[in-house]
Amino acid sequence: MATPTRAPRRAVFLDRDGVINRASVKKGRPYAPSRLSEFRVLPGVIRAVAELKAAGFMIVVVTNQPDVGHGLIARHTLDGMHEKLRNKVPVDAIMVCPHRQDEGCSCRKPKPGLIRQAMRRWEIDAAGSYMVGDRWSDIVAGHAAGLYTVFVDRNYAEALKIQPDLIARSMSQAATIILKREKAHDRDR
Repeated sequence: MATPTRAPRRAVFLDRDGVINRASVKKGRPYAPSRLSEFRVLPGVIRAVAELKAAGFMIVVVTNQPDVGHGLIARHTLDGMHEKLRNKVPVDAIMVCPHRQDEGCSCRKPKPGLIRQAMRRWEIDAAGSYMVGDRWSDIVAGHAAGLYTVFVDRNYAEALKIQPDLIARSMSQAATIILKREKAHDRDR
């Protein structure tokens, strides 16, 4: 008797600041909140993530948080933000790179280390998965990991270094794009 095979697990990887929660923008550059009181989930995110989960996706947050490495934010403050995030948004995992930009780690986006680590840990299929981010580094990391990329365009003063597969204006629109693409693929199968 043959052992039934499990369908490959699919995931939507989400950047945090500017995709899930509000980032403060100064001179065209986004910055993460530095206090728990500043951490605010963006409108439409809770519903968008719930719809993606209902469609069978695992939701994994992958976020660079160099302010921890620079000593600008305490780890317990970051943990408090993530507790607040988990209490509001139905995410399955939050993976953090706390390193400074100059440390050369493999987990800091644009390198795909966090994504690949999650893919190994939860046996996620890259071909059926997505990366949603608002910075060029998210898109580069997603492409390097073999994911379909959706860029949330927040009109920052920085250029994309690689073209995303699709562009959205919000997390809500990104979820709609992903779900429509999945429905079209289901019809083609």
